[in-house]
Formats: sequence, structure tokens, C-alpha cells
Amino acid sequence: MTTMVDVARRAGVSVATVSHVLNDTRPVRPGTRAAVLAAIDELGYTHNTLARSLVTSRTRSIGLAVSAISNPYFTEILQGVEAGALGAGYSLLIADPHDDPRHERKVVQLLHERRVDGMIVAPSAEPAEMVGYLARREVPTVFLDRLVGDGHDQVCAESAGPVRQLVEHLADLGHTRIGLVAGLPGLSTTTERVRGYRDGLRARGLLFAPELLAGGGSEAAGAQDATRRLLAAPQPPTAIITANNAMTIGALQALRDLGLEVPRDIALACFDDFSWADLFTPRLTAIAQPSKELGAAAVRLLLARLDDPDRPPRTVRLPCAFVHRTSCGCPEPAPPAMPPAGSPAAEERTRTP
Repeated sequence: MTTMVDVARRAGVSVATVSHVLNDTRPVRPGTRAAVLAAIDELGYTHNTLARSLVTSRTRSIGLAVSAISNPYFTEILQGVEAGALGAGYSLLIADPHDDPRHERKVVQLLHERRVDGMIVAPSAEPAEMVGYLARREVPTVFLDRLVGDGHDQVCAESAGPVRQLVEHLADLGHTRIGLVAGLPGLSTTTERVRGYRDGLRARGLLFAPELLAGGGSEAAGAQDATRRLLAAPQPPTAIITANNAMTIGALQALRDLGLEVPRDIALACFDDFSWADLFTPRLTAIAQPSKELGAAAVRLLLARLDDPDRPPRTVRLPCAFVHRTSCGCPEPAPPAMPPAGSPAAEERTRTP
């Protein structure tokens, strides 16, 4: 069995230098580092991380508990977390709590029992039991996407302001009956997006009508039902905002089933952009969240907590982007003008590589 001593002997360095290269505990000159890595490859050496964890009480692993990993939004968050963790030399253990408070508590306990150094958790609508478990055991934790109150490290995107922007945009297009398909009650994202909706109505002098606010449960089937309820109102909305990407799909299904065309019959705007939103007809006007950046920011915040356990807790909010397309009823932007024939720009466009 190849040992670290064998690697050091082959590379012509000390065992301590090999350890610094493997564990990234001290800068090593590029030439020396290359020699150590070449010796590792040549000898087929495998670093015993378990033995190191017994000495340092660190496993260099992070637990990630995120529901609906198949959702494109959380998939991109996962990519950001994974890139940040691997870049810092950490492995990732992933579990799906299914937005179920009881299952969430069990998932977090299982990750903790795997001796992860810290956790990144997207909490459910009722996270008290899970939060209490982590607090009692002093597990370094960052809450992701959804806030759980003061006194915790947390990372999320802005929610209220972007929804207000959607409402104001639709109102400026002449809509006075604007509906909202809201998310699961109890989630901070739902609370903030409803607040942004009401703020937007107030900013444009529109009265809040309770029948224009329907809960979609943060999933497609619930949004289908919610959209039907909105449109069954005595004075139905002429525009609808959906509060996440799954509910956008549900709302579109309901509108199709009712024979309504967007935006001819009803305008639609959504929170959460996704990769195929630009492929729909019409193309979806949306709020884009910085998904990968949220994941990366959560890793940075967790590593900062591991380095300094006594630092004050931080809440990090990242801005969103308004992606203006055509489902809101705005016209398709004109294509770029072609340069006049014979001009240098036209010659450049037609030149064969």
C-alpha cells in the first residue's frame, strides 16, 4: 500500500510538504506542488481523509438539504453549492426533505450523523423542529432561499421588490385587475412576494381585492386550481403573476384548458426565470433569480462560520433581474437593422471564415 512517505520520497520533498499539498494547509511553490501531484498519480496514492478527520475533527464535507432538486431553480442552486464546495476542498452530501417538516428533521439528523462539518438547508414552511435540532447541537448552518428569522446565517434573493416591479409594469400597461398565484403559506418567500404584490398595487393606486390572491401551494397542480379560481371571480383578472416557476407551468396549463391565449386574452408574468422561458410562445416576462450565485454565497457564508464560530450571524440578499419579454402584452422587440448593402458592416457579415 502506497503511503505519504512513498510520495514524499518519489517527489524529493518532506512528508509535511506532501501533507500541505493534499490538505491545502500552506502555500507550496508551483514546481514543488507539480512534483508532488505527479508522484501521487504515478504511485496511485489515495489520501486517507477518514484518518485525517479523526485527527482534526473535520470531515471536509457539507450537508445540503434542499427540496425539489428536480426543479430547475434548485438544480442551479445545487450547481452553485457544488462548485463552491469543491473549490474549497469540500465534498457534498445531498438530501431532499420534500418540504415536509417531519421528514426535514429526520434528513437533517441523518446528515449530522454523517459528521458533516456544516449544513446548508432550504427550510420548509414549518422549520421550528429542524432549526431547534441544529441549534441545540451547535451545527454550523446556513439557511438558503427561505429565511427563518434573525440570529442565523441566511442567503436569499430579493422577493418583495421584484414582484412589486411586475405589478407596476402590468399596471402601466393598463391592467387594473391583477391576480397573484402565491406560494406555500409559511415560507418567507411567499410572505415577501405577497407583500411586494400589495406594495405594487398601492404604488399604482389600485385597491387590493382578496379574490385576486389565490394560493397555489408552490407547485403546478395547486397553481392550476388557483388560476381557475381567479378566473371564476365575478370580475376576473386581466393579468396574472405567478410566484415561482412550477406555478407558472400550472397556470399555463389552466389557461390552455380554458381556451385562453396569452397575452391576447390575459397577460402573464412570473417570478423565476428558467432556461426554456424564452422558448414559449409568447416568451415569458419573468424575474430571474441569481440561482448559482445564491448557492456559491451560501458556501462562502458557511466557510466563514467554520473559520470563526463566534462571528455575528449575517443575512445576505442578492438582487434579481427583470427579464422583459412578451407574455405581459408588450410587443416583440424589432430585430437589429441590417446594414446597407456594400457597407463595411455588410461585408463583414457575409464574409466566409
